[in-house]
Parts: sequence; C-alpha cells; structure tokens
Amino acid sequence: MNRQKLMRQIIIAILLGIITGWGFHHYLDASQAKEVAAYINIITDVFLRLIKMIIAPLVFATIVTGLMSIGGSSSVGRITLKAMVWFIVAGLVSLGIGMLMANVFQPGVGLNVTIPQQEEVNTGLNTSGFSLKNFISHIFPSSFASAMANNEILQILIFSIFFGAALSYICHNNQKKSLIVTLIEDLGRIMFRITDYVMSFAPIAVFAAIASAVTVQGLGLLYDYGKLIGLFYLGLLLLWAILSAVGFFFLGNGMFSLMKLIREPVTLAFATASSESAYPKTMNALDRFGVPKKISSFVLPLGYSFNLDGSMMYQSFAVLFIAQAYNIDLSITEQILIMLTLMITSKGMAGVARASVVVVAATLPMFSLPEAGILLILAIDQFLDMGRTATNVVGNSISTAVIAKLEEKQGSDERADQQSEIARQEA
Repeated sequence: MNRQKLMRQIIIAILLGIITGWGFHHYLDASQAKEVAAYINIITDVFLRLIKMIIAPLVFATIVTGLMSIGGSSSVGRITLKAMVWFIVAGLVSLGIGMLMANVFQPGVGLNVTIPQQEEVNTGLNTSGFSLKNFISHIFPSSFASAMANNEILQILIFSIFFGAALSYICHNNQKKSLIVTLIEDLGRIMFRITDYVMSFAPIAVFAAIASAVTVQGLGLLYDYGKLIGLFYLGLLLLWAILSAVGFFFLGNGMFSLMKLIREPVTLAFATASSESAYPKTMNALDRFGVPKKISSFVLPLGYSFNLDGSMMYQSFAVLFIAQAYNIDLSITEQILIMLTLMITSKGMAGVARASVVVVAATLPMFSLPEAGILLILAIDQFLDMGRTATNVVGNSISTAVIAKLEEKQGSDERADQQSEIARQEA
C-alpha cells in the first residue's frame, strides 16, 4: 500500500509541476522565470544530494555482501561475462534503433541550418579529456576515499571486488564469520532504512523538477520540437518492446511481474531525470522479484556504467539529427563507424554531468560535424533526458533479472550433474 501511495503521489506531483510551471512561464517574463526556476530547483538539488549521499556506501555494502554470498571467484567471472555480453549486445541494438529511426523519419531534414563560420561555439559542456584512454585509467581508483566522496560508482565497484574477494578468502580460511562481515551487512541494512527516509521526499522533488523545467522552457517548446521528441520517444518504445520481448523469452510470465514492480523506480527516474535517484528502489524491486542480492548487488552497479540503453539510443539519434539539420550526407559506412565510436566513448559517461550530451558533443568533431549542432537539442535536452534515464532503469532491471535466471538454471544443472556423478560412483 505504501508503494502504491508513493506512486500516486509522484504522478500527482508531475501533473501539479506541469500546471505550476506553465503558470509561472505564462505570467512571468524570461528573466523572472529563470530566477523563480532557480529557487524551485533548490528542492530538486537537495533531494539529489541526499540520494548521492547514500549511493556510495550502499553500493559498497551490497557489492561486498553479494561477493560473500557468491563465494568462488569463478562465479564472479561467470556472472561478469554474462553481464558484459548482454551489455554489448543491448548497446548495439540501442544504437541501431537510434540510427534506424533517424534514417527512416529524418527529423532534421528541412531545418537547413547554416554551418557557422567559426567553430568555436560555447556549448557550456566540458568535453576535454573525454577519451577511451582516460576512461580506462579512470576506472581504477587512486583512493577509495576519493571514489566514495565523488560517487564514482565504477571505481567503488573495482575496490569492492578486491575488498570482497579478500574478505571472502579470510573468512573461508578462518572457518567463522568475521566481525567486519556483520558490520558491512548492518551497514547495508542501515543504508536501506535511510533510503526509505529520503524517498519520502521524492514527490516534492519530482514536483520541483518538472515545475522548474516548464517554468523556463514552457510547453510551447514541446510543440516546436514535437516531431523530434515524438520520434525519440517512439524509438524508446521500440527499444522497450525489444528488451521486454527478450526478457519474456528468459523469464516467461515473470516479465509482467517485473515490469509491474519497477514502475515506481522508472517513474522516479523519468520525473527527476536521474538514474541515481532510482537505484535504491530498483534494488528493492529486484529483491521483491526474487533476484538474489548476490546477483543484483553486483550486476546493477556494473550496468550503471556499461548498460545505458536509453542514453546510447539517444546519442546515435542526436548525431544523425544534427548532420541532417546541416544537410550533411553521411554514408552507411560512416554511420556504422559513428555507432561503433559511440559504443566505446559512451562507456566513459558514468559520473559525468549531462553525460549523454557530453558524449555527443565530443563525438561531433571526430567526424567533422559542426559542434554548434549540439545547441539545437540543448533546449529540449531535459525532456529527452527524462525518457532516456527511465529506459536505462528498465534495461538494467531486465538484464539483472535475466542474468539471475541464467545463474539459477546453471546452478540447477550443476547440482543435477553432481548428483548424477554421486549416483554413478555409488552404483
């Protein structure tokens, strides 16, 4: 009942946010609207800060306890391999859908934007140092304290794997449960309780986020960019359908139960345009679905860095939209090369502000596309970000549930083989 109540409150908050934002936008001038939106946005900023406050210790506690439950390093390697295969295939499908939608419907054709004489355009985005080399170096933490302080989920994941493996080895040799294991398990329970406290403020934060965006942009912007927004969300629906179909293939009717359970984190991610805000609720939904914590606590944080299906679809869609707007014809070979480049560079987006837009801005000059083109979509990026963030949550939820199902099946097959071997030896 509490979950249903929160869901209703979030939906009401979205509607009230739209109405309030429209009122401010309609009756205030541009400068006043920006000032009011800045004050309203304080509420959202506070909520997201509270969410970030709990993410790092929660990820650390859940990964370490998950590794303790998994046990052997072979299990970790097997789960990681399955996860990475899923992430790569899902990423290629997501990029392919974005490319397909842009080529079939051509949302940028007819805009006839003139290429600026000077390419030095201030987009307000930091793309310096955004490369695969820097990303690989950045994966490994130089300081665990720094990784925790900056909410670097991938760095926390790396440290937690080492920490959990070492702790598992020590506990296995001592043949008794270590005090530190109990402390970390208690830390996880404490952080989930704090999560419940923070989530009670979610409807207020959702109201503020929507009201702030509509106050500045207004609903008229949705009409002006209606074709682009509509095609993007149509692409997201197609991606949802494919992910759900694959999930149904592995999970059967359980797929319907999973989609019902993740409605709340998906709605929260959509309203706040923040995957982090949905992380605790997604963990809780997967737990209720029956995914073992040893799987969800490992695969879900990994997916937050490598499995961003909505963001990747957006990137290929946005790059081709910008090329079409400037009447730049890209061959299929060039488009495939762009897609593969995005497949690599997007892996460095974790922890980067406005990450998907930054990836697009960093990719444009690589293929001699006007960097100023990013300004064409910055105005509506908030509305696009809501959809791609919700899709990221859906993709990570389905992937985690499927990998848990595959692990369960493999475990059952291994136990059956062991029993058959014992029976054969006894015979």
